[in-house]
Amino acid sequence: MKEELNILIQAQYPLIYLVTSEEERAEQAIATIAQLRPQRRIFIWTVTHGIVEHGQPRHVTQHNTVSPEAAIEWVIRQREPSIFIFKDLHPFIDAPVTTRWLRDAIASFKGTQKTIVLMSPMQQVPIELEKEVVVLDFPLPDLAELNQVLERQLEQNRGRRLTTDAREKLLKAALGLTRDESEKVYRKAQVTAGQLSENEVEVVLSEKKQLIRRNGILEYIEEDATIDAVGGLEELKRWLKQRSNAFTERAREYGLPQPKGMLILGVPGCGKSLIAKTTSRLWGLPLLRLDMGRVYDGSMVGRSEANLRNALKTAESISPTILFIDELDKAFAGTAGSADSDGGTSSRIFGSFLTWMQEKTSPVFVMATANRVERLPGEFLRKGRFDEIFFVDLPTAEERKDIFSIHLLKRKRDLSRFDLDQLAKIADGFSGAEIEQALIAAMYDAFAQDREFTQLDIIAAIKATLPLSRTMTEQVTALREWARQRARPAASSVAEYQRMEF
Repeated sequence: MKEELNILIQAQYPLIYLVTSEEERAEQAIATIAQLRPQRRIFIWTVTHGIVEHGQPRHVTQHNTVSPEAAIEWVIRQREPSIFIFKDLHPFIDAPVTTRWLRDAIASFKGTQKTIVLMSPMQQVPIELEKEVVVLDFPLPDLAELNQVLERQLEQNRGRRLTTDAREKLLKAALGLTRDESEKVYRKAQVTAGQLSENEVEVVLSEKKQLIRRNGILEYIEEDATIDAVGGLEELKRWLKQRSNAFTERAREYGLPQPKGMLILGVPGCGKSLIAKTTSRLWGLPLLRLDMGRVYDGSMVGRSEANLRNALKTAESISPTILFIDELDKAFAGTAGSADSDGGTSSRIFGSFLTWMQEKTSPVFVMATANRVERLPGEFLRKGRFDEIFFVDLPTAEERKDIFSIHLLKRKRDLSRFDLDQLAKIADGFSGAEIEQALIAAMYDAFAQDREFTQLDIIAAIKATLPLSRTMTEQVTALREWARQRARPAASSVAEYQRMEF
């Protein structure tokens, strides 16, 4: 990006919009470019101090340049090759007078070595300037820049040395943070433990959690359960375990591409969301949940699309990461009639998301779940969008036995007191969530009578429950029929049977 900025300035582009919250880093990059021939002076405008030459104290201002219009008029009168940085002009840029002065400046800059750089953390370009401006996103620090920050911190820590592995972990943990944020979090890690080491990676990651909370659309999910807390689904677990090191440098050197994502279809309550959450611990990657309900914002035209772009940009900035979208079928169910219902907002968001999935190069693994496959747009299901589409069916007898075992152990009960085979047989047609709720109901009954719950309590609770597979038989049957030829079964027994059948 810095090379692109240099080329644009050398090519005498009159107006550049630099989207960044790191003013100091961006100024340093522009100052480096200004030293190249022909050398340019740098002037900086702020609404608090007016125009000040770069490197001069703030009180050395150009008189009467606090207002944007007066500042741009002063800029037009200058004759020397210069770069004029306007910080946070976006609150004023929609004003007709400011827009007109900017257009006058652009016209007067032709054939000169003068450039205006609008520097702001948010992008706001009036329609009058769309054909004149070039918008650039100033990138966050890369590993080399973060290494410089870490080196300075180590020098202050009496020249402490780190192993290559520890250094790599600390640097990768800070990817996605600004330079100031990384400096602060390295100092925090040092204060917390008295020294910097790979054991302080969690302290560095805590800053990323703050970054996600400030975003407002993404949610940072922490799951204590491991993938072994999911009963059954051995084929799906095997697929995930094979890719546990897929984002490492060793995988790139081997020639493997980065995984794109997976779609998990299935009956409600069968562990789709839990498998997504536990994958975060299995792979050692942060898990971000994209809440599509927060994306949609009808307060102003284009706000919803901007929300999605910002959320995806945030996810990319802290990659490698897992982006979790729960119940994808509900998030994009209304795209077909979007033009009539919401002016096409849903269709535009859907298109933007598909384009991002197709073209993304950052290591963001999209993990989506869905219950109603008929509601999903066909574009999601074509090959190449996801690495794999898995179907999670109702648990088999063996899987139901595992689920009972997991929930009983979770509640610190002795398994020898229960006949798991009998429970698994009676709970035929039950999902994992329904099994858990039947067990909880049995515990409540026994607790109310001030005694320990028994096998008979669980059986009574099961028989009192009408599972979803019976209340929505047609829907479950249709989903199974669709998945039999189009999706990969998550249960190992079914997968093995299909391989033999083939």
